[in-house]
Amino acid sequence: MKKDIIIPEVENVFVAAVQEWSDDFMEKVWYAYLVNDSDFLIETVMVVSKAFGTIDGEMKKTSLLRHAFVEVPPVSVVKIEMLEKSVLVLNNEFMVTFFIGNKLHDKKFIFKADSINEKDVEEVPLLFVDGIIVR
Repeated sequence: MKKDIIIPEVENVFVAAVQEWSDDFMEKVWYAYLVNDSDFLIETVMVVSKAFGTIDGEMKKTSLLRHAFVEVPPVSVVKIEMLEKSVLVLNNEFMVTFFIGNKLHDKKFIFKADSINEKDVEEVPLLFVDGIIVR
């Protein structure tokens, strides 16, 4: 029975953290983006995010945030959420679930603790700005 279940692999869909200027905060802040670098329309997209880890030897975790997008066109980007400065020292997890046609895809993307920083940036496809990518 288990051998009959086909779990498709997620390809060319990933999460990136990009630093942008915020007029509200009057400083640069990090934002998480969902990047669809595939040739397929992804539909009924659900992103569940949370942060977890230890600070000063004490286990910390944030509440779950849920985001829904009706569709993300091929070769496009959608902004998920702002990453609060205080959670960058924690592991930031994004569970992404979506349909391509009638097939359900899902993947967990995790930014390790302290991995979102200006030292480790690379160019993010489609956005053409520097950021941190988790594939």
